[in-house]
Amino acid sequence: MTTLSTTPTTPTTLTATTLTAPATVPAPAHTPQPAMRLRELVFGAAPAAAVRAATRLGVADALGDEPATAAGLAAAVGAEPQPLHRLLRALTCYGIFAETEDGGFVHTEMSRLLREDDPHSLRYISLWCTEPWTWEAWPRLDDAVRSGGSVFLDLYGKGFFEYLHQDAHDSAHVFNRAMTTSSKQSALDVAELLDLTGVSVVADIGGGQGHVLASLLEKHPEVRGVLLDLPGVVAGADPRLRDGGPLAGRAGIVPGDCREAIPVEADLYIIKNILEWDDESTRRTLRNVLGAARPGARVVVIENLVDDSPSMKFTTAMDLLLLLNVGGAKHTKESLVARMTEAGLAVGEVRPVNAYLHAFECTVPK
Repeated sequence: MTTLSTTPTTPTTLTATTLTAPATVPAPAHTPQPAMRLRELVFGAAPAAAVRAATRLGVADALGDEPATAAGLAAAVGAEPQPLHRLLRALTCYGIFAETEDGGFVHTEMSRLLREDDPHSLRYISLWCTEPWTWEAWPRLDDAVRSGGSVFLDLYGKGFFEYLHQDAHDSAHVFNRAMTTSSKQSALDVAELLDLTGVSVVADIGGGQGHVLASLLEKHPEVRGVLLDLPGVVAGADPRLRDGGPLAGRAGIVPGDCREAIPVEADLYIIKNILEWDDESTRRTLRNVLGAARPGARVVVIENLVDDSPSMKFTTAMDLLLLLNVGGAKHTKESLVARMTEAGLAVGEVRPVNAYLHAFECTVPK
């Protein structure tokens, strides 16, 4: 699958040593009045579109460690100087890039996250959350709230994933890159958190390309692992797990749909960020885990929580997007515990994985 045809390749890094050292313009200290804040919110599409435009143009990749002018950056990315200056000016209002006293632009912590080569890059997440279909779906949020379900069938005549993979190949590629990036970034956190004492076999259910599983197997050389996900997903599994990879001798790859069956027996089952579909899919997945696991097996469910205060602006937005595209929902701690208890799991400790993920330790009753 090819990359987005309209996204240019990463441009050569540009520096401009003739400009002075960075001098970030400070943000206003006052709190905006309610009317101004509401105006900012209803123009919320503008900063999202600005982030997308800067990402597709490759501005963050073109900007090096020294300040650069809008004209210099425009030449590097193939844009017009004045419109690019206006784009950068808008982004600086949100802490994405900063402007120096003499009119140059420099990186901020957030703008660096748009670079392709940043280890914590959010480049593809930024593109995914602003894909063309999102601009069609968001205006239909009132319809989704009225009906309680996805608007995709009405918009495109088919379900979200069917549309993505049949009609929006570029968007599917961005989705895959975004999910891969997110999984890689959280995999080490999960491996650091989980205690595998007494575990001989760990199964990553709906585990995507298996980055979490690979990180666990690298940390625990005595453990074997199994990755289960859809055939098209595991076909692109982490090279460490595939034939010829350093972990292949201890890893099994099972194509399948966890909503239909889980033909895997393990001491520990990991279920990460897949219990946010519609309620029936969530119930079937949990029932299938209970059907596959022997009494006493551990089940660790890892999810974003919509009632996690530090990340609520992000998670509530994702919650609404899930409603629009698949009729799904992010969970509160209470709702997730209720689903797992209803399925028959004994829920124990809940621990943070990182700033936006929580792990629920569960066991299959004996």
